[in-house]
Amino acid sequence: MDRRIYGGSAVANLILFLLLSSSSALSKNPNTSSGSGQINSNSVLVALLDSRYTELSELVEKALLLQTLEDAVGRHNITIFAPRNEALERDLDPEFKRFLLEPGNLKSLQTLLMFHIIPTRVGSDQWPSEDSGRVKHVTLANDHLHLIKGDGRKMVDSAEIIRPDDLTRPDGLIHGIEQLLIPRSVQEDFNRRRSLRSISAVLPEGAPEVDPRTNRLKKKPAPAPAGSPPALPIKSAMAPGPSLAPAPAPGPGGKRHHFDGEAQVKDFIHTLLHYGGYNEMADILVNLTSLATEMGRLVSEGYVLTVLAPNDEAMVKLTTDQLSEPGAPEQIVYYHIIPEYQTEESMYNSVRRFGKVKFDTLRFPHKVVAKEADGSVKFGDGERSAYLFDPDIYTDGRISVQGIDGVLFPEVEEVVESVKKPVKKVVQPRRGNLLEVACRMLGAIGKDASYFTKCR
Repeated sequence: MDRRIYGGSAVANLILFLLLSSSSALSKNPNTSSGSGQINSNSVLVALLDSRYTELSELVEKALLLQTLEDAVGRHNITIFAPRNEALERDLDPEFKRFLLEPGNLKSLQTLLMFHIIPTRVGSDQWPSEDSGRVKHVTLANDHLHLIKGDGRKMVDSAEIIRPDDLTRPDGLIHGIEQLLIPRSVQEDFNRRRSLRSISAVLPEGAPEVDPRTNRLKKKPAPAPAGSPPALPIKSAMAPGPSLAPAPAPGPGGKRHHFDGEAQVKDFIHTLLHYGGYNEMADILVNLTSLATEMGRLVSEGYVLTVLAPNDEAMVKLTTDQLSEPGAPEQIVYYHIIPEYQTEESMYNSVRRFGKVKFDTLRFPHKVVAKEADGSVKFGDGERSAYLFDPDIYTDGRISVQGIDGVLFPEVEEVVESVKKPVKKVVQPRRGNLLEVACRMLGAIGKDASYFTKCR
């Protein structure tokens, strides 16, 4: 009986030894576990998703490639050439990136990403030497990559390996590369889509006409040449409500060939900041008010603007009372914006020719007066005047910025009301009026009777 017990324990030990050996074999071969559709926590795919290559991992998730890569890892080791984040975020053409992220171009995005993966484990120590030339490898996109070594640098096609063997795992490894690899098929597809888009682009149409009697848009807009100004006056464009807002005038920028007003306003504000001395004006436009957005909308709709920008020395002189009233910053800036495109030369020629010129402003109905003074252009009169100090700070054909050395205020028109002085009226008493009339009549009759008596 003791021998049976001893023999039974020996069989149990043998079974336990076989189980341990089989489990150790499974742990040494991760491909067996990944073939079941589950990724080991020590997989190269998990390392990619948790690595420094966040832009590439996001594209892999957007391209719905996780299941495909799981199957590839289950069959063999892989080598991933991962572009650095800057190559996908800053260095990549924005139009090409937009093309890759469009839902209709999912196949191109998948081809691009799988072009960076080869179903072979190639470490940095397995790189071809300079004498052997380049070695060709087939990618998961059924295309070819070439591994090259020259001048002491490891290259994969035209991209340099900047982080060799950055992440190594049992089922694969990741090399960090300098730039994105673009297969020829994806590049040709992008060029084809771009050419088709330019051919089938929406033809630009001019701004609609306005009925002058009703100040409303006509039902059938007449065709106008590209770049024509809006039909509605700028006062109607600034009025609240979408009913009077004009259609954008056609221009060179934007998706439908309209003007990109937001970009132009952003450019001129950056120019003010880099120019120096106009930080207060830029701060009012961006932070204290929403005028930058409003100006961008006007430029996008085809309007042109000239900004008379007071410098910082002039803005510091503003008192608290002048800025504390509701809407005061907006009203001040409105008075410094002319709904015309004027340069220093055009304004100076105008004041030299006509002596005094009144420009409309966005602060309706006030106008700013300009005249020639000391070989320059002077705005306003008296103490509230300002000279054209920094001419043509920014001129792009739509927005013109002219620096002045003072803050302008509209003239306050004093309305003198005529005071009517009361006129004293002598009112006759009503008592005895009938008696007085009767006496007058009798007197007249008496005169007539005496006249007839004399005649006889």
